[in-house]
Amino acid sequence: MDTKNTNTIERAPVVAIMGHIDHGKSTLLSYIRKSTEPLNEAGGITQHISAYEVEHKSPDGKKHNITFLDTPGHEAFCGIRKRGASVADVAILVVSAEDGVKPQTVEAMNSILESKTPYIVAINKIDKPGVNIERIKQSLVENQIYIEGYGGDIPFVLVSAKTGEGIPDLFDMIVLVGELQNLTGNRQKIGEGIVIESNRDTKKGISATCIIKDGTMKKGMFIASGIASSPIRIMENYLGKSMEEASFSSPVKIIGWDAMPEVGECFKVFETQKELREYIETEKTKKPTKINYVNAPTSANSIPVVVKADTGSSLEALVSEINKLQTDRMSAQVISSSIGNISENDVRLADGSTKAIIIGFNVKVDSPAKSLAERNEIEIKTFDIIYKMTEWLAETLQTRTPKVMTEEFLGEAKVLKVFSKTKDKQILGGRVDNGSIAVGSQVKIIRRDMEIGVGRVRELQQQKVKVSEVKEGKEFGSMIEAKIEILPGDYIKNFIVTEK
Repeated sequence: MDTKNTNTIERAPVVAIMGHIDHGKSTLLSYIRKSTEPLNEAGGITQHISAYEVEHKSPDGKKHNITFLDTPGHEAFCGIRKRGASVADVAILVVSAEDGVKPQTVEAMNSILESKTPYIVAINKIDKPGVNIERIKQSLVENQIYIEGYGGDIPFVLVSAKTGEGIPDLFDMIVLVGELQNLTGNRQKIGEGIVIESNRDTKKGISATCIIKDGTMKKGMFIASGIASSPIRIMENYLGKSMEEASFSSPVKIIGWDAMPEVGECFKVFETQKELREYIETEKTKKPTKINYVNAPTSANSIPVVVKADTGSSLEALVSEINKLQTDRMSAQVISSSIGNISENDVRLADGSTKAIIIGFNVKVDSPAKSLAERNEIEIKTFDIIYKMTEWLAETLQTRTPKVMTEEFLGEAKVLKVFSKTKDKQILGGRVDNGSIAVGSQVKIIRRDMEIGVGRVRELQQQKVKVSEVKEGKEFGSMIEAKIEILPGDYIKNFIVTEK
């Protein structure tokens, strides 16, 4: 495309790295960044979205910038991955050469297909001994991932995130797929793009990581996403270094928002505060933000949960996982979710609901909140790995599930004759029609298919010999203790009450 006489120029591709947990996405990103430092994710699981810019020199000597998004692989982050694919120009579906296609691989692929994002398959961990690449390719085909040479046109690259083998080939393929899309941007336009992360810091305030899809933003301008806005005074690149201006495909962090911008929403930049205010007023007439919401009152068969997280994406994933946890008699219900440390207000909110609990993810508990919670016996649990939270909450649901008393039918006998009655004790003869009748068991007294009372078997005899139980088809004599007078033709049904 000829861009000499226009402001439209080629822009760098934004790439989402997606796939199953433990298939090496974070290791791949670490190698790409030429970093030996760990990504510092608890349990080795990426639980936030991060964005990084790298420079690649192609075989013809031309330099290309590429922006990488690291999207979490845990199933709880399905919604985040879908937005990761929608903001990206190219997706990389990472598949382990050891394990092949896993459920979250398919889920990630479906997210890519839904967003209609061109993608590349990166078969990772080829350095592992004994890997069978042909078997992995067959695994891809069996899951409708039709790579080149196997009935499809999806490009694939063999890589090792550990040794770096194949990484230059992966970069070349990203550049090629990006060029085929004719990605362009206009530096003269006012910047716009997508919010990919939001965070509340007790010292810095609210920050948001944004990917610029077109245009330019500069210090002194204003940014808005939904009804959240900020003057662009503190703008940092992915390394945390201050920036004066940034343009398309770059990830930037804007600090100083007046409210938490919603992850996955678009942002716009304005030159004047008047334009910003007009935009905010328009946005206020639209649907409210999903973050910092409070649900309807809880039912008697649910545990009220207050959720706090460090970022918007973590919060969404936590709420999603908690809402999945339920049994036929008990469920967890989120009554409030927001970003930031656990505060006194959270404890007061929990205190307003019976047996509510507070769950924190990668956040701290303020000292006043801790003291108030101890006084009011409010349970606070904090986690840094999401599946640990779900395991704990599932156990809590099980423990708090109310016990149900159920009747278990054991047998039925027909009363043939009544011999005597002394106060509540009645001597009678009968026949067991089904099941059995046992000494000490409770019985229901049935007359013309209606329950008229209850009693207890105190003694049983067969042929004048005491027995503990009489089985089906046998006649017996019995002493039954009951306040209701038993008559010939009545039935007594033997049952026990169990707790479940």
